[in-house]
Amino acid sequence: MINVLLKILKEVGYKQEVGPGVYDIHSPRIPSVEEMVTQIKNILEVLPKEQLWINPDCGLKTRKWEEVKPSLENMVKAVKIVREELA
Repeated sequence: MINVLLKILKEVGYKQEVGPGVYDIHSPRIPSVEEMVTQIKNILEVLPKEQLWINPDCGLKTRKWEEVKPSLENMVKAVKIVREELA
């Protein structure tokens, strides 16, 4: 669904930066680094890196610290992997 919305932004020529979520914070499941790398790469197929901010999909106040910390750590690792590949 997110890629459909991003494609619409691209089609209408949206030039501002966006921060689509790369994982569902409403689930207690901790997404893997590989999952988030894939999601980031999918987003980059639609929008240029200059327009992209990598974020969880929403605020984290509904999650426990034991879920938040490893999820965010995995998200940071995923971003570093993708950045290295783009360099």
